[in-house]
Amino acid sequence: MALPKLDTVTYELELPSTGEAVTFRPFLVKEQKTLLIAQEAEDDKVIEKSFAQIISDCTYGKVDPYAYPLFDIEYLFLQMRAKSVGEAATITVTAEDDGETQVPVDIDLSKVNINMTVGHTNEIQITDDIKMVMDYPTLKDMTMPASVNTDVDRIFTMIKRCIMEIHDGESIHNRIDMSDKELDEFLDTMSTDMFDKMNEFFETMPKLQHVVKFTNPKTKVKNEVNIEGLQSFFA
Repeated sequence: MALPKLDTVTYELELPSTGEAVTFRPFLVKEQKTLLIAQEAEDDKVIEKSFAQIISDCTYGKVDPYAYPLFDIEYLFLQMRAKSVGEAATITVTAEDDGETQVPVDIDLSKVNINMTVGHTNEIQITDDIKMVMDYPTLKDMTMPASVNTDVDRIFTMIKRCIMEIHDGESIHNRIDMSDKELDEFLDTMSTDMFDKMNEFFETMPKLQHVVKFTNPKTKVKNEVNIEGLQSFFA
């Protein structure tokens, strides 16, 4: 006799970048196992593939985890987690007033959203004639090549991955037609002001963010701490 089929509840949310409605189910035991295996592996590529597989499986193959900005995928994953093991979570944060006291705080994962900075744009006007058009990092961009060993290397690798177009007057250079060497030379000749403009794109781009308020038990000072990025919500 065949074993009974277990029903699975489904939910719906809107992706922050497009407002597209997505149907998803919570994690099952097989997804929990996949997460545990990925965490034990401590390998970026294994974690990336596991993450992608879970997103695909829990959306019934309707969401390609590599086709959306990372902030969409992080938001979707966090809501899956909330529906799977509970919306209440306790994380540990560092009090900013003394920079050392570790404080456990409770958060409602269902209330964590993507912060959209007013005035943010993916077009960066470098000079009067030169403009860069940027794309947002995706899940695949989180895995760095083995040759990338420093924070500086990681920053410049991410920048090059996010450049879609460079406009020079009426001429448009597409990323697919640019070599890494050409991009390195282009970036190296930027002034500090130009580079700051590009950095502003990354600083203000949409991100998973939540503000927690608490009192430092040692100093009795009230704190407000910004929590950003998916990993922070599992600290």
